Amino acid sequence: MKRKLDDLPRWKDVKKEILSRPGVRKEYETLRPKYEAISAVIKARLEKGLTQKQLAKKAKTKQANISRFEGGRVTPSIPFLQKIAQALGMQLEIRFKPAVPSYWDSIGA
Repeated sequence: MKRKLDDLPRWKDVKKEILSRPGVRKEYETLRPKYEAISAVIKARLEKGLTQKQLAKKAKTKQANISRFEGGRVTPSIPFLQKIAQALGMQLEIRFKPAVPSYWDSIGA
């Protein structure tokens, strides 16, 4: 019997359930900055209509490096992110902000 799309759980509900597990939540928060950087680069690249190969050429790097970064297989260095930002006609901004205690902190997870 085929399942209908409406029968499948929504991603936000699945994510909420997965992140309710303390160990998963902690790892998710640890990796968040890396994946936010990846998302920002992919979004900017697509908005500019660039392929990975075109971005690599502008950044004077290899397409494989862009692919590995966008795929989350490497942790980028600041100089690498600066090259990517410049190639996209953007400015890299790194900032620190006060940590917001979460529910998970309050229960010692």
